[in-house]
Amino acid sequence: MNRKAASASATARAAAPGPSARTKNAPHEVRIIGGQWKRTRLQVADRPGLRPTPDRVRETLFNWLGQDLTGWQCVDVFAGTGALGFEAASRGAARVRMFEMDASLVVAIETTRVRLGADNVTVERGDGIAGLGRLAAASADLVFLDPPFDADLFEPAVRAAARVLSADGYLYLEAPGAWGDEAAAASGLRVHRHLKAGAVHAHLLATA
Repeated sequence: MNRKAASASATARAAAPGPSARTKNAPHEVRIIGGQWKRTRLQVADRPGLRPTPDRVRETLFNWLGQDLTGWQCVDVFAGTGALGFEAASRGAARVRMFEMDASLVVAIETTRVRLGADNVTVERGDGIAGLGRLAAASADLVFLDPPFDADLFEPAVRAAARVLSADGYLYLEAPGAWGDEAAAASGLRVHRHLKAGAVHAHLLATA
């Protein structure tokens, strides 16, 4: 794997919208930050609980990861707008699997995939945790998890994601509270990076 390991100099200083910007006043579009589709805008549907990861948080995340994801195998479990998955695909990921339950969001993601000619992206309608269960163990370099905050999905989703991570893989997790090392260790992971963006905690977890 072409690893540009998360730099120790990367920090969690990115400014990010507060709670209102992540819920009631969610943006109607986000943009891809880097790679071959840099500046491409993605429309954000008006859906309850849909919280697209803000541009500046994604920028910080990919500073942590390194800008070049050439050859990586990625999974976007609760894809929503597809912003995280398309960001990875734009930066050279070999394959990005997206899972999304909402049929209209799946159509929107597929429309974007076709528009970009993103042959390295596949989108499947269905339960993302079940989708992880169908993947081979240690088959993913990067998993994105941004579950609905009002659903009790965090622990099973993290466990399912940990199973498919490669030995030096990463799990990106958004949650309403901070995940410490003890919580991460229950799934064989450790906290590599963390930032608080308004009411949202963004974590980069690594295999322990």
